[in-house]
Amino acid sequence: MKRILFVGMADAIHTARWISLIANEGWEILLFPVEQGVLNPALPGIKVFNPNLFRPNPLKNRFSSFLWVSPYFYFESKLSRILNRPMSGFREYVLSKVIKSYKPDLVHALEMQHAGYLTLGAKKRLNGKFPTWALTIWGSDIYLFGRLKEHKPRIQSVLTSCDYFGSESERDMIFARNLGFAGSVLPVLPASGAFDLEHCKKFKQPGLVSERRTIILKGYQHFAGRALVGLRALAMCADLLQGYRVSIFGANPDVLIAAELFSQDTKIPVDIISAHTHDAHDDYILEAFGKARVAIGLSISDGLPRALLEAMVMGAFPIQSNTSSASEWISNGENGAIVPPEDPSIIADAVRIALKNDCMVNKAAEINSKIAQERLSEQAIKPRVVEMYNKLLIDT
Repeated sequence: MKRILFVGMADAIHTARWISLIANEGWEILLFPVEQGVLNPALPGIKVFNPNLFRPNPLKNRFSSFLWVSPYFYFESKLSRILNRPMSGFREYVLSKVIKSYKPDLVHALEMQHAGYLTLGAKKRLNGKFPTWALTIWGSDIYLFGRLKEHKPRIQSVLTSCDYFGSESERDMIFARNLGFAGSVLPVLPASGAFDLEHCKKFKQPGLVSERRTIILKGYQHFAGRALVGLRALAMCADLLQGYRVSIFGANPDVLIAAELFSQDTKIPVDIISAHTHDAHDDYILEAFGKARVAIGLSISDGLPRALLEAMVMGAFPIQSNTSSASEWISNGENGAIVPPEDPSIIADAVRIALKNDCMVNKAAEINSKIAQERLSEQAIKPRVVEMYNKLLIDT
């Protein structure tokens, strides 16, 4: 039986969704967590290393088994808190021992800044005696961090060391080549996996998209997210938003304050979407997008945002920043709008058009529904992913 070792964030829904695509294909699957945390409840029943750092959900992960490899992680977490700095060397050491002991046929690092760097460290410790290594990047892994002096050399080292490279966009494939990758490329696929479109239908508001009276905003405001710009743009459209509600998900404290003031100033109700459990998170979000006429996602850097895909699947008209790979999915002004992330006036103009043009948003929903069926459904993505791993494992 072929053995695949994933290196990734065990608490991330992206990791869970991706591994679920191949969990029952006859391969032995192992997961090496890049950091301590909680196992994502959507993670399928696989073998996960180092149980002392995780609190598995006994219902959703009762089939997962845990592999004890070393007490180093326990000491690492203690020392990290005492010294207030990461002890990545311990983790590299343990990963190298795992690879040496379990001899996986393929190591697949999911994401660059944690999994990619960690895998590179382990490879250096093994002096070149390393399995086939595939790397898949997420979000801003290359588009943003590849331009920062602290990260660029490390990214170049990873890209010149791995055998296969996969991304969510053709844009990032070009970036990887420019940064030194010379290996084989994997199919361009969403890192967040596929959609069960039949399940998604249950959360769509009946009727036409133009009849919906909610605007949904991605609430990230951090090194990349620009939700506050989105709120300023919506304030500029307040005259057209009477009778609408604004829903915000993923809001941090700054956005919560701004949203409260926005609602006071404009008299437009604001709902803060907060999933109370991991189990319900997907359905909460799907329901919110299924009620939305317009979905806004803004950041100075991104890959293929899951929120963009959720908007397309659920019929909401997507307004997405031009610093993502949205242009590989959206024809501007046809099935969505692509805008600069920090110009509220241009974003407001796009919102106004989407609020006034019923025909456009209804037609966009039809186009995006077809795209979802062809490019986002489990029937479209799963066979490509299984075929990809079959080819990778033939080469091992």
